[in-house]
Amino acid sequence: MPAPSRDEVEGVLDLIAAESRRYLASVDERPLRAPDADELALAMAAPLPEEGVGALGALRELVDKGMGAGVASSGPRFFHYVIGGATPSALGAAWLTDAIDQNPGLWEASPLGSMAGALSLEWLRELFGLPPSWGGAIVTGGTMANYAALAAARRWWGLRHGVDVEADGLSGLPPIPLFSSGYLHASARKVSAMLGIGRDRIRTFARDAAGRVDLDALRAALAEAGGPAIVVANAGEVNAGDFDPIAGMADLVAEHEGWLHVDGAFGLFAALSPRTQHLVEGVGRAHSVSVDGHKWLNVPHDTGFTFVADPSLLDGSFAQLAAYLTTEEDRMNLMWRTPESSQRARGIAVWATLRAYGRAGYREMVEHHLDLAQRVAARVDESPDLERLAEVPLNIVCFRSHPPGVDDPSALDDLNRRIGVDILRDGRVYVGTTTFEGQVAFRPAIVNWRTREEDVDLLVDVVRELGARLS
Repeated sequence: MPAPSRDEVEGVLDLIAAESRRYLASVDERPLRAPDADELALAMAAPLPEEGVGALGALRELVDKGMGAGVASSGPRFFHYVIGGATPSALGAAWLTDAIDQNPGLWEASPLGSMAGALSLEWLRELFGLPPSWGGAIVTGGTMANYAALAAARRWWGLRHGVDVEADGLSGLPPIPLFSSGYLHASARKVSAMLGIGRDRIRTFARDAAGRVDLDALRAALAEAGGPAIVVANAGEVNAGDFDPIAGMADLVAEHEGWLHVDGAFGLFAALSPRTQHLVEGVGRAHSVSVDGHKWLNVPHDTGFTFVADPSLLDGSFAQLAAYLTTEEDRMNLMWRTPESSQRARGIAVWATLRAYGRAGYREMVEHHLDLAQRVAARVDESPDLERLAEVPLNIVCFRSHPPGVDDPSALDDLNRRIGVDILRDGRVYVGTTTFEGQVAFRPAIVNWRTREEDVDLLVDVVRELGARLS
């Protein structure tokens, strides 16, 4: 097969449009995972071909042999991790973004991509109720949102010590004190390693097995640090959706002139509803906030957001200078605020979904999910073979199978692990297990715009059915 040809384009678009329609028409009811998904994925392994099969040949092979290895994570019964599905507007804009293939890193490279990104950040800042003076950046997801925010914090900390760490490095400086509660997400540890802070140097202060923050211990650590420190507050913990007391942590950080970062990957959406706004009280007093787009915003993967009270710290962390990178200083140049130079125009899909549904539409979606989470909690509470392990402040319900008469902790943990394995094989719903206060449990997260009452009811029914079979 020769090199790529313009003659391939129409056939490619027709094929992909047809197969996308087929998938989306079935996603509400299709199994979440095919029984032979592993085998289908492994069957794709092959040496690099000397002669290609052409665009249509490759894509037909992908459809016929590869699609069965995918997981219907964009569907309404996927409750594993915290993954939403792209709204219709975001999906359409993402397709168009791939077709026109813009690089919004510099205004001159794409005024459309740059403006869509800048406006998306402004609209999201308003949606979350952050102060007007804050600035932001679009990155690849929650981990990189934490990375950009803590890079800004690292720059702030270095300047407090009289050092430009981006120019001169960390050599000769004391360790950066980074504190949090027991709710600290794994991505923050990963980021700490990437930034040279050290994942094992983070200190967490918890007053119980769940990880709730010990404010007295945090206060003592800040006093002991004897200088500027970074504190991470968590808005939406992964096992039960709980929140650190952001306002109380902001008080402590202000008292000791530190930096407060709020990891709000999905929990920051609590700001959208009067029912949950109290959970994020004090977020506007933080110095940085991170948000993940593929969760409750329901845009495609590869989208996250960092907001910083002093956006010049992002510029100082990531600005890239070269003779050929000329641009007007008053234009939005996203590459100066992010780890990436060339980047996908993620802001187009974000702009499209916010333009399509607005504040009211997103509030309605969030409150629908709040209702569904309470529905699951009520069904768990009324089921004699299920046990809820935590309150439900937001959209995650932490519970386990607990048949009458089975009280040995090891036996219960083993039972729930086996149910978890069978759920993923069963494919009617998708939810994983976790460990909460030392107990193996389920923690379904409800964030997909497609999810209905019948979907969450099926989740409870499947857990009960498989539990009865295994116990």
